[in-house]
Amino acid sequence: MNHDEAKQILLLYRPGTTDAEDPDTAAALSLAKADPELSRWLEAHCARQTALREKFRQLPVLAGLKEQIISEEAAKAKAASRREKIVGLSAVAAIIIALMTIGFLVLPHKPAAPEVNTTLAEYKSEMAGRALSYYGMDLTTNDAAQIQAYLAKNQAPSDYALPAALQKVAMTGCAIQSWQNSRASMICFNTGKLPQGGQHSDLWLFVVDRTTVKDSPLIASPQFDQVNGLTTVAWTQGNNLYLLGAKSDEGTLKKFL
Repeated sequence: MNHDEAKQILLLYRPGTTDAEDPDTAAALSLAKADPELSRWLEAHCARQTALREKFRQLPVLAGLKEQIISEEAAKAKAASRREKIVGLSAVAAIIIALMTIGFLVLPHKPAAPEVNTTLAEYKSEMAGRALSYYGMDLTTNDAAQIQAYLAKNQAPSDYALPAALQKVAMTGCAIQSWQNSRASMICFNTGKLPQGGQHSDLWLFVVDRTTVKDSPLIASPQFDQVNGLTTVAWTQGNNLYLLGAKSDEGTLKKFL
């Protein structure tokens, strides 16, 4: 197992769970102990997961949820008592399922695309939180070509087109963020201002497949917003959804478009 293979496995690792009992995960964790760069990346990954878990714990329990669960369990128990009356139908159901299976295997078909339920507001909040939290870059470089090649190699969006003004800003590296069973490219910049908290970046661009966000903008016109203390602007171009964020005002952010 090499550095990149270990990182792909650890993308699914959740600290404080039984994930570490998986042989592949255990091997990747062992490699991270001996690899300083991978160890720093894993530390940042675990910090993000812990922060997200804490946010989920703070979500209020929906009113009536307990009663709904009790009602559903009672309905299941009642349905179980009727099973003896439908034994004869089970054989018919088995035949139907067998025929459907044969049809699925023999007839050409196109897999259904997974339903997208995540909104643009949720995507903005998630990415802004990752930009403002402690994170480790997967690749640290100011070479735009190297960043694009790294993202392409790791199956993250790399066919992005930067605005002319943004192309003049110094890059500091990139990271790959998991999103909706897909991947979002995080490209980091330094505008020349001294970042707070020892960060190397004060401007972040996220690029993701627009189909992973339910209400992704249909036009390229920039949409500005304030998210978790971060000024953001979102727009679409081709198949990509772009989200640019910085700790600045809207006027300053417009200079990079």
